[in-house]
Amino acid sequence: MGRKGQPEFRSEQLAAALAAGDMVAVALALRNGSVVVPVMPGSVSKRGSYDEVWTYRSPESGDVALLLFSDAANKPEQLPQTVALHDGAWLHEFLRVHGSSVTTVFFDIAGPHPVQATPDELMRVLDL
Repeated sequence: MGRKGQPEFRSEQLAAALAAGDMVAVALALRNGSVVVPVMPGSVSKRGSYDEVWTYRSPESGDVALLLFSDAANKPEQLPQTVALHDGAWLHEFLRVHGSSVTTVFFDIAGPHPVQATPDELMRVLDL
């Protein structure tokens, strides 16, 4: 827990896995831990909700990217300030429902240890 009973929007396990560049550890961190997800401004995050997730659409190609973070502090300032903390089951369900419209998933895109995966790759590791 963070200050005054507020949840901390971070995952030490995911951060360590990304720092090590160990995709097996990333998969385990996602399956057993949490991930920070930017949500649309003004939305109220409910456990298990995925309709208000903020995604990036490339103006040139129209490709959609899901940006996820090990720590809210790693989220670039220009992204929505509101975040949610979700678990691997939530990510699996989000990708099951919306994965066909998502081209790629970035973890900590601005660093310190960015990793990129396809929705299909993540579905496979979350299915295990």
